[in-house]
Amino acid sequence: MLVSRISAFDKHSGFGYAFPMLRGSATICFAFLWSLASLTAAEDRTSLITTGTLLEEMANLEGLARSPEPVYRTVQFASYDRRSTTSEDPAWFSNAEGFGREPIPNFQKVLREPRDSQPGLYLVADVQGPGAIVRGWSAGMGGMLRVYLDPAPGGVNPDNAAAVWSGSAYDFLARRSGHFLKKAEIDLDTKDAFSQQDADYFPIPFQRGLRVTYEGKLEDLHFYHLQVRLYPEGTDVRTFDPKKDLKEFEPQLRAAAERLCKPGQIPPAGLAGKGMSVNTNIEPGKSWSWSPTNQGAGAIRELKLVLKSSLLDEALRGCLLRISFDGSQRPQVEAPVGDFFGSGPGVNPFSSLPFSVQADGTMTCRFVMPFEQSVRMEVINYTAGPVQLIGSSTVSTWEWNDRSCYFRAKWRAEHDLLSGAGALDLPYLVAIGKGHFVGCAAMIMNPSGIPTAAGNWWGEGDEKILVDGESVPSTFGTGSEDYFNYSWSRPDLFAHPYCGQPLDSGPDTAGYVSNHRFQVMDAIPFEKSLAVLMELWAHNRTPGLSYARIAYHYARPGAIDDHRALMPSDLRVPVLPRRDLVARGGATGAKFYFGEQLKPQAEKGRLETMPFPLATQLRVTQWRPEKGEKLRLTVPVEKAGKTALHLVAVHQPGGAVIRAALNGKPLPIDSGKEQVALVSSNAPRVLNVNFRPVDLQPGAQELVLECLEPGTVGLDYLWVRSE
Repeated sequence: MLVSRISAFDKHSGFGYAFPMLRGSATICFAFLWSLASLTAAEDRTSLITTGTLLEEMANLEGLARSPEPVYRTVQFASYDRRSTTSEDPAWFSNAEGFGREPIPNFQKVLREPRDSQPGLYLVADVQGPGAIVRGWSAGMGGMLRVYLDPAPGGVNPDNAAAVWSGSAYDFLARRSGHFLKKAEIDLDTKDAFSQQDADYFPIPFQRGLRVTYEGKLEDLHFYHLQVRLYPEGTDVRTFDPKKDLKEFEPQLRAAAERLCKPGQIPPAGLAGKGMSVNTNIEPGKSWSWSPTNQGAGAIRELKLVLKSSLLDEALRGCLLRISFDGSQRPQVEAPVGDFFGSGPGVNPFSSLPFSVQADGTMTCRFVMPFEQSVRMEVINYTAGPVQLIGSSTVSTWEWNDRSCYFRAKWRAEHDLLSGAGALDLPYLVAIGKGHFVGCAAMIMNPSGIPTAAGNWWGEGDEKILVDGESVPSTFGTGSEDYFNYSWSRPDLFAHPYCGQPLDSGPDTAGYVSNHRFQVMDAIPFEKSLAVLMELWAHNRTPGLSYARIAYHYARPGAIDDHRALMPSDLRVPVLPRRDLVARGGATGAKFYFGEQLKPQAEKGRLETMPFPLATQLRVTQWRPEKGEKLRLTVPVEKAGKTALHLVAVHQPGGAVIRAALNGKPLPIDSGKEQVALVSSNAPRVLNVNFRPVDLQPGAQELVLECLEPGTVGLDYLWVRSE
């Protein structure tokens, strides 16, 4: 049985914790050992940590450019498979993570076995000492979560402290900010400042400890992450009080919400200063560079770049950005221009706290980049054509001291991977030195021929983050999309202050995909070393997958990492190949028909077969109708019964709005609506249009698409499945 409590403290630093490493029935505890020089009681009693100070941190990018003060560790309690322990253990890639009926309950300890009609009681987290909850996430968790702050040691239901939360597990993990604001009667629309997709970042500090229990049924869904900062013993923390804190710290609450929701509209402190301005053409094989003439300590506060090219996607990947601080021969930043901003491949607009990308191609970085003496920036054009570079930066003064850190961003890519043939760990970053991890972005090309996420999903693998020589990760996740704050392999595009999915070309999770997450409140400090891994685990065997990624971290001078200098051959956008359609996953038993196989007949409007790089066979049946015009398709159905039709169609700027009829009767989509807008706000996408199942007899069926608003209709294929 797994029994663990964060409770072990290093006698020198006054800080440490026990974390579960399960092997058989043994429980092994370990302590993080920090040097006396890096952590003294005097250093960590300089200020009181409150809900207000944590709210101020939420939008403070400048604070990330220095080693944390007071120092802390970040750990994650999660529903990962407890059979996974160390990398050489046979169960390292076990994947029973919250669906229910796991071989080992996904908790720290079983407090009460279920009996009769009474559900079980389980320990989610038990922390002794000061800390703060900084992130929760859930893909769905029924049952009751109880959160106790400063409980009596060892008590299941402490008698000296009422639960600060006793209610829905999912609501605490993913929606607690709204509940606390409502209870405090604060009239504030925080938008997505705190609750971001399936995560919530509202901070909850505690002085003496934290205990979280779950009461529910193990056969039900119970996916969860709970990220907690651990401060050294002696750190002054004021425990969260929902009755007092939200009112007292309402100004900090409002300021955080405004800065997080308007990151590009409110200039951060220290933005004023001089920098560079560039508008130049870079010929193939040539480069542009910049270094300020006045040497001395400073910091890049904002960097804006725009590339213009007749082949823009290739230019954004094929032009290499390098930034070197204080004369380093190994640039601290090395990445393709577009991927550095988390938007690759191509221009995919989004807004977050540290980065934003606009539809006109303007890309902005707000991560603060300090240096002690000098900085040099370079853009090298490795493409076959000229590229226009337009940009600017703001450089301000900086007080360089023993807490100042270099900003580091390193990109890497593996092309032509075989996914789905067994899990493997892909390194995002391996570093030696002192620093803190602040996020990453992934850029995937997934050439699956399965049309549904249940089948073409690439991200079943977990994140594993090992700090300071750990053999068992102190951050062990439950799925790639869970790390990026969403769930159930959703293809939705979204953008929040700390996370986003600006690109998913489809259908579902096939094609090109880009995810990012920035760790501000939940940054992961390390004193000696860090390894950030993500499993690659696809639902089905998929050859030719490309997996690029960039890791962002800060580190003190002298740190090294596993980055290999990028070569021109790395800097390419992998091309989607022709794919054979596969009836697996959510499309099991389906029959597929390409546009031309449906015998399309247009009353009016131009009808032709056109090349299209996102389509399964790299071509679509394209129709350009006016309002009221119709396209008739003949759909074969092999057997009687309830049948679902799914039209895989291009969604693009300038797409048409249509409605469908089958055999003369309206055919609504699964939401009940009849209108279908084949429109995307930016880049084209190839998406499933899922119609409601209908009862059909065998034989040819007439599917009619009627244009309601003129535009372009691009048909890849139709798949038909008996329900």
